[in-house]
Amino acid sequence: MPMTTPTPDTALVNLLGLTRRQMETFFVEQGEKKFRATQVMKWIHAEGCDRFEDMTNLSKPLREKLARVAEIRPPGIVYEGESKDGTRKWVLEVEDGSYVETVLIPSDNGQRRTLCVSSQVGCSLDCSFCSTGKQGYQRNLTSAEIIGQVWVATKRGGGLKDSRQRPVTNVVMMGMGEPLLNYDNVVSAMHLMLDDNAYGLSKRRVTLSTSGVVPMIDKLGDDIEVSLAISLHAPNDELRNTLVPLNRKYNIRTLLDACKRYLEKCPSIHAITIEYTLMKDINDQQAHADALATLLDELPCKINLIPFNPFPNSGYEKPSRNQVMRFQQWLFERGYNAPVRMTRGDDIDAACGQLVGRVKDRTRRQERYIQALSIDAD
Repeated sequence: MPMTTPTPDTALVNLLGLTRRQMETFFVEQGEKKFRATQVMKWIHAEGCDRFEDMTNLSKPLREKLARVAEIRPPGIVYEGESKDGTRKWVLEVEDGSYVETVLIPSDNGQRRTLCVSSQVGCSLDCSFCSTGKQGYQRNLTSAEIIGQVWVATKRGGGLKDSRQRPVTNVVMMGMGEPLLNYDNVVSAMHLMLDDNAYGLSKRRVTLSTSGVVPMIDKLGDDIEVSLAISLHAPNDELRNTLVPLNRKYNIRTLLDACKRYLEKCPSIHAITIEYTLMKDINDQQAHADALATLLDELPCKINLIPFNPFPNSGYEKPSRNQVMRFQQWLFERGYNAPVRMTRGDDIDAACGQLVGRVKDRTRRQERYIQALSIDAD
């Protein structure tokens, strides 16, 4: 779409979400040289600048022109909280007044700070064990709203003793929403995450997590190379059909075949991450561990074990710590690296599966969920 000079009746171009190629196109259409794109990208993403007047290596006439035709508009911060374990959560207001959440999780040694980024307002899927999905779905986030979460966290995720350390070292597309159902905007945002003139993250430090939208996994391998995580949560189709309804469309075998194709296309990515949320008496027994080990035998992968994070009326329970450790040991005995993802930020509702926002639910899923709870209560 041409980026023409706005008239009083047209909107300003938000430069925050433009990839390098899109930014170059913008400047050429403004009668400027392509190299201006690199300058402005560094100001926006590396310096956290959102005012053209502060971009001192641009001429004053160019800064004034940019102020007339463009803007740098990140999401607004509605809430900023810090957990007792150092996890930080932002509730961000995007266009139309919707709220989404993003979470910055520090490692125990402080060397890694992983940002969990949302891709949709709500979620278009309805995984039975995820509170995010129970609020329904409104719309996809724009590329500016996605990368804006990284922009906010980079600008406000300070407090580091060493100023040379990055506030964000890793990004995981594991927040609200299914990233592969917002494909173009997510891929544009990830290109910015990888771009040396923006955030300069390595391919292995940007991870996209999907419930298994198989055709888009194949497309992803053609368009960008990042780490891939699969929300599996079950070792067989019968159970996964209940936990992850998308499995009825793309079953486990179809999904794992797509993962193998992705690894063939992306040589720097050596393994797929398998996410497995453990729920008491649902998928945490030795038979499940054995079936999971057999299922994944031919796929280079590591398994992340995630103890279920309870939310009201979910119908699921968190297994005991001993049961989680037993499940891990069963997988270890079968030769798998299966770290347990420790629950972080649960005191500020920032743990995995707990993210919620303000959603004008087009699906009426939240309404039906609340009605069902009312009936059960009666």
